[in-house]
Order: sequence, then C-alpha cells, then structure tokens
Amino acid sequence: MNKITAFLKKEPMLTVSVLAAIISLFITPPSKELLSAIDWRTLATLFMLLSVLEGFKTQNIFAPLIRLTSRISSVRNLSFFFVFSVFFSSMFVTNDVSLIIFVPLTILMFQTGKKEKYIIPVLTFENIAAIRGSLLTPFGSPQNLYIFSKSGIPVQKFLLTMLPLWLGSAVLLSLFILFLYRKNPGETFETAGKPENRKADPKKRTVHIILFIGIILMIVTRSPLWPYVTLAVLLALLIFDREILLKTDYVLLLTFLCFFVFSSSICANPQISKFLADSVKGKEYIWSILLSQLISNVPASIVLWPFTTNIKALLYGLDSAGLCSIIGSLASVINLRIYSRSYPEKVGEFMKWFEIISLAFFAIVVIPQYFLSR
Repeated sequence: MNKITAFLKKEPMLTVSVLAAIISLFITPPSKELLSAIDWRTLATLFMLLSVLEGFKTQNIFAPLIRLTSRISSVRNLSFFFVFSVFFSSMFVTNDVSLIIFVPLTILMFQTGKKEKYIIPVLTFENIAAIRGSLLTPFGSPQNLYIFSKSGIPVQKFLLTMLPLWLGSAVLLSLFILFLYRKNPGETFETAGKPENRKADPKKRTVHIILFIGIILMIVTRSPLWPYVTLAVLLALLIFDREILLKTDYVLLLTFLCFFVFSSSICANPQISKFLADSVKGKEYIWSILLSQLISNVPASIVLWPFTTNIKALLYGLDSAGLCSIIGSLASVINLRIYSRSYPEKVGEFMKWFEIISLAFFAIVVIPQYFLSR
C-alpha cells in the first residue's frame, strides 16, 4: 500500500485521471458504445510516437541538431530557436509531437551548457508555443482536428479565423523571452560541457527514422489506415529494437485513456447532456475554458461539440485552456511528464512556475479573445 501511495503521489495526473474515470463509470455503466467512443486513434498515435522517439534518444539521432544548436552561443537566442521551433512545427505535426521532439532536446542542451536555471521557464514558453502555434491549422491539435472534421468548415475560413490569435501569440511570446533575459541579454553558455556521445546501431537508427516518417505522414494525411500503421510499428520494434517497448511511457498512455473514458461517459449520460444543452449555448468560450480545467481540452471538445452554436468561441476557448493549468491541455501533461523523468524532485517547482508564466500569458489574451469570438 505504501508503494502504491508513493507511486500515486509521484504521478498526480494519473491519479486524477483514474479517479475521474472511476467516478464516470458510476454515472454511465461500461458498454460497447462507451468503448467505441474512446479516441483509440489518438492513443495509438501517441504510443507510436513515444516509442519511436525513445528510440531517437537511445540511438542519438538528435546529434546533428545538437551540433547545430551548439553553434548558438547566446542563451537568449537558443531559447528563441527552441520556442519558435515548437511554435512553427506544431502547426504541422501537432502540439503533442512538437513537444515530444523538442522538450528532451532543450533539457539536454541547457544541461550541457550549465544553464539549468532556465529550463523551467523555457519549457513553459515551449508549452505556450505548442498550444498557440498549433491553433492555426485544423490538424495542429487533436481538438482542432475533431472540430474541423465535425463542422465541415472550409480550410481557408479556419485559417483566417485563427490567424489573429496566432500572430498575437508570436509577438507576445517574443516579449516574454526578451523579459526573461532582460538583465543579461548577451549571456552565453559555458563551453566546458559536451553532449553525451552514445554509440548507435546504424540498423536501428534507420528503422526508427523510417517509422517516424511513416507516423508523421499518417498524421498529416489523416489516413484511415492508422490501425495497420500501428501494427506495423509494433512489429518493427519487436523485430529490430524490442528494448524500446520497455522504455515507452505507458503511464502517460494510461492517463490519456482514463480521460477519454471520462469524457465518453459524460457524453453518454442523458441528464448531463440535457444540462449541457441548456447551459452551453452562447457561452461556449467560457464553458470550454472551465470544463477543460477538469477533463482537459481534447475530452472537453468531445463533450461540448454537440451543444455548440458558436464554433469560433469553442475553438478559441479550447485552444486557450492549456494556459490556465497543467490539466487544461494534454500537451501540457506531456511536457510535465518529460520534465519529471529528468527532474523528479522538482515537479512542484515546475508546476509553480508553469502556472505563474502561463496565467500571465492567459491574462493578457483572455479578454481580447472573448470579444473576437463574439
């Protein structure tokens, strides 16, 4: 029991998600409909990415990028590079994937340069960049993709709807980075540290790169063949690099699964559905932000969509919810999860500064967005 308690304290997001899933099953008993309502595609995609990108780290595939970033001597410029790499890449490979790629690399580079004091604020900026960069495109985030596919809104109209938020976020993020290094804008890295040089297996490196390209193509093209892609990735890893499957972050996968169980159960309950139908209309912006703080924005999009009359307000709220709390966006959960694996003793400090910085950003954008959404 002590071991279980210690594990749950170490994994607060998993604890919350499991409790939410258990409570929801008392609201709506388990059924075939409940299982079919779970977003298995997102779970399968996350499993593939977590496994393959773990292989990237093991096989030192990030080495060329590390060498490129090592040429940037200014800490401020390196922060700009990482934050806006996340900002722009998230539009095409989703906010989750961009964080999975760049957060470990950011931690590694700031450790190497002996500037670990900046890791938490820079990772928070990257989290904001993932949330706000990905909002521009229909496939930038799971909730955007879900609403885009349900609404039938033209791509051009979607882009124009989200463009003001995207441009404003880029400017505001730049100001936040400049403020962080305001006292010493020319601060440089120490040159003593060198990235760890791991020996790599050429065959395994090739396999992981091919699998990653296949996964990205599946995401971008929204291929319906995702079950077969998932099976192919699993078989390839079993044959060429089965140790990676032992290192995959199954805790994060279970956290996502529990949140999807919760959202599916809520949608299936007639009384709750009626309450939402009466309450959400005309208040989509507020509802999407607040509900996301309880169940995260991807499940919230599934819950609120059937009762929405203002798609713009729903999108604006869902794509801002991650600025309020860790639980507001599943991308934020991924960020925290990656950080905690490197600094398990500093999770509390991460969450404190994450809230301070993210809420400051949210406080600036929340009111202008409200009037734009009307």
